[in-house]
Formats: sequence, C-alpha cells, structure tokens
Amino acid sequence: MQETRLDRLRVVMAEQGLTALLITNATNRQYITGFTGSAGYVLITEDEAFLLTDFRYMAQAPAQAAGFQVIEHAPKAMETVRDLLLKHRLSNVGFEQFDMSYGSYLSTAEALQGIELIPSGGLVERLRMVKDDRELAIMQEAADLADRTFTHILPFLKPGAVERDIALEIEIFVRKHGAASTSFDTIVASGERSALPHGVASDRVMQNNEFVKLDYGAYYKSYCSDITRTVVLGQPTDKHKEIYNIVLEAQQTALDQIKPGMTGQQADAIARDVIKRYGYYEYFGHGLGHGLGLEIHEAPRLSMHGDVVLTPGMTVTVEPGVYLPEFGGVRIEDDIVITDSGNRRLTHSSKDLIVLD
Repeated sequence: MQETRLDRLRVVMAEQGLTALLITNATNRQYITGFTGSAGYVLITEDEAFLLTDFRYMAQAPAQAAGFQVIEHAPKAMETVRDLLLKHRLSNVGFEQFDMSYGSYLSTAEALQGIELIPSGGLVERLRMVKDDRELAIMQEAADLADRTFTHILPFLKPGAVERDIALEIEIFVRKHGAASTSFDTIVASGERSALPHGVASDRVMQNNEFVKLDYGAYYKSYCSDITRTVVLGQPTDKHKEIYNIVLEAQQTALDQIKPGMTGQQADAIARDVIKRYGYYEYFGHGLGHGLGLEIHEAPRLSMHGDVVLTPGMTVTVEPGVYLPEFGGVRIEDDIVITDSGNRRLTHSSKDLIVLD
C-alpha cells in the first residue's frame, strides 16, 4: 500500500520538478508511511524514502513504515534532514508551506542554509482526496457506526434531556463500539440553538415542540465519519415541516445528481438552487459539503468556491441546511463516495421527519 502511494507521490513530485520533498504534516506523514506515532518527518527523494523520528518510536516505526528507511534523528531534526540532503547531493527540497508556521520556516531555513526551500504544499493532500479500497472499507465501517449511534440515541431525546448529556452518550457509544473518539466536538443543538450551524452541546434543557439537531461522527481506525440528523420533540408546527422538507428536498436533489466530472461549485449549486427557489437562500450560509477521510475536513470542498473536479474515489459530505434565528434550523447530512457513474451513500439513517413525543 505504502509503495503505491510513494509511486503516486513521486509522479506528482516529478510534475512539480521536485527531486526531494520534506513532509512535516502529521496526517500526511501517516498517509504516506503508515506510521501512527506523534512525531516524525518524512523525506522523499527520487529513489529513496526516509522516516525520521525520535527514540520513543524506534521500535514502532520500522514495524509500521514498510519500505522506509527509519532513522533516529538528531536532537535538532533538521540537522539530520540536512545531512541526508547533502549526502544525496540534493541542493533543493520541497516543503509543506501550508503546514509550517513562519517561525518554523525561519528555523528550517537557517538549519538548511545553502539548500533551496521550494514551497510545495498540497501534494500529499491531492493524493488523499481519492481513497483506495481499503480506505473505503474502513470509512464504510465508520459510517455504519454513526448510523448505529443514531438509532441508539433516539430514545434519549425527550423534553428534560440536557444537550451535554446527549453528546456524552454519543461519545460513550462510539467508543464502546470500536471508535477512538468522535470525529469532532459533537453538535447537539435544540430549540432556537438549532439555528446555530455549529452549536456544540450546551447546558440547555430540551423542550417540547422544537427541533433537535445532532451532528457527530466516529473516528474509527484513523478515519472519520460525519452525519447530521434533525428531529422534532413534541408536535411539529407547519413551519417545522416546511423547513425540514425544503432541506430534505435540497439534499436528495444533490444526492441524485452529484457525479464525477462536475466541480464542487456545481454540486453546491444543485442544493443551493432548491433552497433559493423556496425563498430561504440567505439562511443557507455555508457550503454544501467537504471532503473527509483521515481528517474531518479535507479536500475537496463542495462550495460556491469549490473548483476541484470530482472523480471516482473521492469521499465528501452532502449537508445543506436552513437556519432561522430565534426559531431553529435543520441540517441533513450524509457521507458519499463518488463512483464511476454517480455516487454511493455511506450513511443510511432514516431521513423521514422523526417526531418524538
């Protein structure tokens, strides 16, 4: 697996005219090497691959990073990077400028004096956008766990329940069933708080006749799932039903039409046009979705500015919403994988308007 990824990365490096690439981003390091430790650097050349880490991981790293030369780096890691570059007569190296702070850049430049630093961020991220079969199998398991969690949590949603308690129950359930954690801070937003797109669980007590929005995921075998469902406690008003049905139509229309060859912008427009047609355009203020995988938010983006062309193997969320201040909001979200002819859902929890009384 790692060798295939290395081959793909070297192709991208060659396209950029790079003879060496220094990887400092932890997620990219894990993706390329398979090493799950918390510290290390990767140096890729045209014909060699090095994983530099410290004493703590000198047993773990060789076991995980097949095909890499594992080196215990000096107390100042960039000294070892410099030695390797000079040994292989390399006068320049690409670096991940989006991962490196200005202070880190200055210290790296000082340590590698005489070696040209070439901004080369985003190369590994380009590879990560397209998942292989192993990744998709894990992401399906993570999505299945998110679905089981939704079924589990429904009986806990009732007037008098506290948002934070619901979030804790979600966390406990996913961890008991194999996840390392939730994918992010769980959103449980009830009543008027459901109009907050990122309303992380609070001390609010749930009441009758209001929306409850749940947005969470399972961080499982290093991959993320992400699902949102909105339910009603008590009796929904006509307004509750109207908003819910608009968002459901927008989401389903997007799911029916998203396919390879379109851009993230075009995908976003499918759902946005539905919401606009009903007069709620101004209440849908975020993008339709985002890529997910090793991280909860990664490329590509489904948004008004998403210019990446969707290709088979990409995994993205589809999550339109309408948020009415002082009333409440609805978001419905599924994870999908782009296929040769369209897309396939990974999450399958019911999207009928669930009324809990």
